[in-house]
Amino acid sequence: MSGKHYKGPEVSCCIKYFIFGFNVIFWFLGIAFLGIGLWAWNEKGVLSNISSITDLGGFDPVWLFLVVGGVMFILGFAGCIGALRENTFLLKYFSVFLGIIFFLELTAGVLAFVFKDWIKDQLYFFINNNIRAYRDDIDLQNLIDFTQEYWQCCGAFGADDWNLNIYFNCTDSNAGRERCGVPFSCCTKDPAEDVINTQCGYDARQKPEVDQQIVIYTKGCVPQFEKWLQDNLTIVFIFIGIALLQIFGICLAQNLVSDIEAVRASW
Repeated sequence: MSGKHYKGPEVSCCIKYFIFGFNVIFWFLGIAFLGIGLWAWNEKGVLSNISSITDLGGFDPVWLFLVVGGVMFILGFAGCIGALRENTFLLKYFSVFLGIIFFLELTAGVLAFVFKDWIKDQLYFFINNNIRAYRDDIDLQNLIDFTQEYWQCCGAFGADDWNLNIYFNCTDSNAGRERCGVPFSCCTKDPAEDVINTQCGYDARQKPEVDQQIVIYTKGCVPQFEKWLQDNLTIVFIFIGIALLQIFGICLAQNLVSDIEAVRASW
């Protein structure tokens, strides 16, 4: 005896498990970033003395790991559980959160283009504030050294910005050996040197400007960063790709929500 089969709406397994698998990666990456951030704080004794967070004079790079890790963990959790359990609330939360991030990125991009000079001034103040706190935090020190070495720069707009640091300024009250010097990351590199000379920047700013250019980088990190952006337009395409991936994720999540609601409505 033949019977009639009624085919109702179904939840797409491809979309469901694609969202789940994609977000599992983000979930574990978020946990890894949070773990690195908490480990770094523990090594610096911040976890045993929470009040020391407010004592930092400059930007603590560990915050970057904690914020990025926290966002990735939340998004990954909502996407994974929402897709696996077909939970429309978590999927909508995932979509809204991802949409807010995309909107903030788009807004930041537009503002960066419109207010280029203002962004440059803020970057200048940011770098100088961190120059003042160069010796206060080892992670901050490593970040500044990496930046100056990578972009072959010194200070925000020049080597004299290191006058803002109590160890490197040229005032008469500074009797330290590093007076009128710069960190080793400002020094021009000799390919023949296998060992880094951490004292190469001593007394560098007491030399005439022509001689300084032989020993240290004299260009500031702000103009060098602008030049780097112009020479590496692929970075722009990477950000565009990330934005398109976010839109794709939002569309998939909304599609899955529609499938789930359609199935529930047919019950």
